[in-house]
Amino acid sequence: MTSIRAADGDQETSAVRTRGWAASVTMAATVFTVVTAEMLPVGLLTPLSSALHVTEGAAGLSLTVTGIVAAIAPPVLPALLGKLDRRTVLSALMVLLAVAAFAAAVAPVFAVYLGARVLMGISIGGVWLLAVGLARRVVPAHAAGPATSLIFSGIGIASVLGVPAGAYVGELAGWRWAFAGIGVLSIALAVALRRYLPSLAAEQAVRLRDVGAVLRIRQVRVGLALVALIVTGHFAAYTYVRPLIEPHTGPALIGTLLLAYGAAGVAGNFLSGALRPVRALMIVAGGIGLVAYAMPVLGTTLAGSLVLLVIWGFAYGGTSVSTQAWTHAAAPSAPESSSAVLVGVFNGSIALGAFTGGQVADRFGTTTVTWLPAVLATAALAVLLANYRTAASAAESSSPKVSSSFSGE
Repeated sequence: MTSIRAADGDQETSAVRTRGWAASVTMAATVFTVVTAEMLPVGLLTPLSSALHVTEGAAGLSLTVTGIVAAIAPPVLPALLGKLDRRTVLSALMVLLAVAAFAAAVAPVFAVYLGARVLMGISIGGVWLLAVGLARRVVPAHAAGPATSLIFSGIGIASVLGVPAGAYVGELAGWRWAFAGIGVLSIALAVALRRYLPSLAAEQAVRLRDVGAVLRIRQVRVGLALVALIVTGHFAAYTYVRPLIEPHTGPALIGTLLLAYGAAGVAGNFLSGALRPVRALMIVAGGIGLVAYAMPVLGTTLAGSLVLLVIWGFAYGGTSVSTQAWTHAAAPSAPESSSAVLVGVFNGSIALGAFTGGQVADRFGTTTVTWLPAVLATAALAVLLANYRTAASAAESSSPKVSSSFSGE
């Protein structure tokens, strides 16, 4: 009788474990989808601006709008959601993303398209809010680190592969179909979230005083400054990468070049997971700065554009995992608060980068936007060098926690 009970218990434990990993995979796909939706205009900027009769700089503002809303949503939504089951909320957020994506796909004028991007920002911010700390609620405690790494891998993969995939769809069927594809994927994930996530009661939201306590930690502030410099600089130029390289490559090759960028980014993502965050971020900032300085000279040919995009993708691919590792090493006892702050600054930097790049592109020409990441990446390197020893010591003292949370070890 005892052996029968033990066997039943083992089967139940196995079923819970399997369901937990299925939930983690579904959340990774959800994170991939929302990040891809946010970044989608990058690979479609030229045809999108032409169809909606706006400048490329104005079209790039759609990233600014979405980034601002996604940054504001996390601290506001908990009060509006109350005690609603978070599984239901996540599923509803993906339905909202689908509605926004379909609205963008059929938008007759730019104002309607911008409205759709606002709805996307609400969905994206809400998913970020609930994704933080979700792994520990769906898998056993010993597996929370690898599950968290799996869920957040959707960020890096989307950042480097979602855009080229959208560009390919746009080239083959038109930019509207790329947004429609996001809508279909969002509906499928809304169903999958209902199927694989357990019921999730509301937890206590991150309080303002918790955020304030985290912000009093110097290395957290340094990490956020690095995020602001690197991400703002990156998106100031990357938002306009299509009009930047298209004159030298032709529209037919945009998807292929961005795919090369994406493949290099995946490699950079995995490499960064094996390095201390301070070293990984030096590669990120150094690579982006190198490309930014070289693009006006070497990016005027197909071969030059390809080489620079590969270096750019490899460098930026490590940004998500290395900045998460940095903030966790700086505040290992407050992962939710530090992650909430990181998400807000990251999305705000996307918005600022897209806006600043758009202003420069419209006033001085698209080719000048690379000077923004050149300056900001150089500033990030200076900050890293000034804080190298302190950051290395913090990573060393918290290395077991960092690896369990971000490297999957």
